[in-house]
Amino acid sequence: MTARQPLIQRLCVIGVGLIGGSLARALREAGAVGEVIGSGRGEENLRAAVHLGVVDRYDTDPAQAVIGADVVVVAVPLGALKTVLHSIVPSLSTATVITDVGSAKGSVVADVEQIYGQIPPNFVPGHPIAGTEKSGVEASFATLFQHRRVILTPLAETSATAHQLVRQMWTLTGAEVVDMGVHHHDAVLAATSHLPHLLAYTLVDTLARLDDRAEIFRYAAGGFRDFTRIASSDPQMWHDICVANREQLLEMIELFVTDLGQLAESIRTDDHATVLATFQRAKRARDNLYLE
Repeated sequence: MTARQPLIQRLCVIGVGLIGGSLARALREAGAVGEVIGSGRGEENLRAAVHLGVVDRYDTDPAQAVIGADVVVVAVPLGALKTVLHSIVPSLSTATVITDVGSAKGSVVADVEQIYGQIPPNFVPGHPIAGTEKSGVEASFATLFQHRRVILTPLAETSATAHQLVRQMWTLTGAEVVDMGVHHHDAVLAATSHLPHLLAYTLVDTLARLDDRAEIFRYAAGGFRDFTRIASSDPQMWHDICVANREQLLEMIELFVTDLGQLAESIRTDDHATVLATFQRAKRARDNLYLE
């Protein structure tokens, strides 16, 4: 009996951090990958990835790392993605499937169109809805994507074969894979991910600049810790996301500011009924959500 061939013979992960490293770990555990090549700017992180068994070898030059790869996963911050994609073009086989993990898809698609002059059929935009406030390969773990959603935003030009391969890859990590339009993805993520991160960063920054901030943080309760945990995420990554999804995020900020202003006015005018109704409405909505 011949051994079953892995889904991906050679995988190249550019950006071996929390997401890229966890993907490599998960695919190894599933027996879905043969050789894993890592690439990135931080050689110390890449050496750690080899030591931890996350990748088999690495090359700090992405153009060299992708040679011979069946699948290339670009897991770098959105601000660096265009440069990376441009650098690897000469080294890619026409059969190589390329995907990414960016949190905003419109900017990624625009970058790819600008580089190639069109959307290559083997490019499949993707976004795993998973993560922690930690970063780097040492924060990665194989079960990160289990019971989490991965959104793919295939385009009209995307080949069915490439789409199916990327879908299988993420399914083997234990994720639930769904398809979504690019614009819809960016609108949904602006509301459910990008705005909450912006609020957490802003709240911590506001309180940290108060004169008595030490005392404030000393008495912070669980609610504050839970809400602001995501403010420990990578600032550069979230800066890039805000820039990349600017229009959608601004819409959500304006809506939230309007609602917050109305709540502030209700408190100012002793409109207790409106304050209570807002809290009750929010509680009902939150209680009916499945967020685990």
